[in-house]
Amino acid sequence: MRHLQRVALIAVAAALAATPASAETLYVQTGQLIDGVSNEVRTGQCVTIEDEHIRAVGPCGKAPAGATVVDWSAYTVLPGLIDLHTHLADVGQSADVAAPIKASPAETALVGARNARVTLNAGFTSVRDVGTYRGLTDVALRNAIDRSDVPGPRMWVAGAYITIPGGGGEVNGVVPNDQLPPDMRLGVAATPEEAAQKTAYLLDHGADFIKTIATGAVLAIGTEPGAPELTEDQLRAVVKVAHARGKRVTAHAHGAVGIKNAIRAGVDSIEHASLADEEALQMAKAHGTWLVMDIYNGTYIDEIGTKEGWPEEYLRKNRETTDTQRAAFRRAVELGVKIGYGTDAGVYPHGLNARQFANMVKYGMTAMQAIQAATGRASEEMGRADIGAIVPGRYADMVAVKADPLKDITALEAIDRVMKGGAVIR
Repeated sequence: MRHLQRVALIAVAAALAATPASAETLYVQTGQLIDGVSNEVRTGQCVTIEDEHIRAVGPCGKAPAGATVVDWSAYTVLPGLIDLHTHLADVGQSADVAAPIKASPAETALVGARNARVTLNAGFTSVRDVGTYRGLTDVALRNAIDRSDVPGPRMWVAGAYITIPGGGGEVNGVVPNDQLPPDMRLGVAATPEEAAQKTAYLLDHGADFIKTIATGAVLAIGTEPGAPELTEDQLRAVVKVAHARGKRVTAHAHGAVGIKNAIRAGVDSIEHASLADEEALQMAKAHGTWLVMDIYNGTYIDEIGTKEGWPEEYLRKNRETTDTQRAAFRRAVELGVKIGYGTDAGVYPHGLNARQFANMVKYGMTAMQAIQAATGRASEEMGRADIGAIVPGRYADMVAVKADPLKDITALEAIDRVMKGGAVIR
């Protein structure tokens, strides 16, 4: 009997421990406030936060009764930043083509936990993680963050790559591809039917959206960025399954033909768009297709890849795409194509995600446009109405910097304060 009573008491204690405490109210005083959706910069504003969400934004006055005051009045305050193209749940790029297969799923997950922490500390409170070689490792990492097992940004994950055999989403040049571990080939599809089946599998196993490989890749042995890979029919099959479930589809596509195939197939966004021609950009504009263009990445690959001895094939393809991509970005800005902020972090070190802002301004955006691409516009691209802006109802994800990023966008490379869901991280 005593044993049963002890068990009951333990169960009650556990239940009480799992019950959320009453929500703390925060009253955040800001210096300048950039809300992520308007072009207005306001001063003297205070943000009231309850239960992880923003409840009110307005001129500062008396703090609500019982509220904890957070004094950020010496800072420019912005929404938590969003990176639409990361690879947290992976080992990162190096000269070793075999690195992904050498790392076990467990090691990959632990590396991902480290990547998540440094990304959050850098002010990126949400990310779209667009694929991992170790399939579904990103799902596990997302779930661990959601449970508060490890610190990290809010993650929306792809699960794996939908790619043709030997395509840009495979680990090529290590062993025969059919000898790769099964978890590294979860999305390999040779036909439209297989593409549909693999899409359903990934969604059934926790993917938030689908990442397709519509062309070859810069950083994949034996593939060319300009060459189409998944056919328009295969892409359309993926889109049909995903959209029927209310999920979005993005396409890795460097080459113009592959970009156009993906847009005609109905994808929601294009990653890279390095070799986009005028027709492809006009199609993106007409269809409302988002572009996520990693226009800092080429500099890092050229400098560090050369220094560290990355495969010459990688370096050659990077040289052939970097300047063309930046010219396409400038033209896309001129045309008013929808552009979201995405860096391909993982190719270069996580935590340095903000380095791209300066290039976005250099190649045609205003500082405010670049900020919105990583806040309100990025949340729009993801179909998320709960992040990306400092307005009532959204998650209380905010960052603060001493310098004015509208005068010097590189201020965002050194975030001073980070808040996620009302919790001060830094």
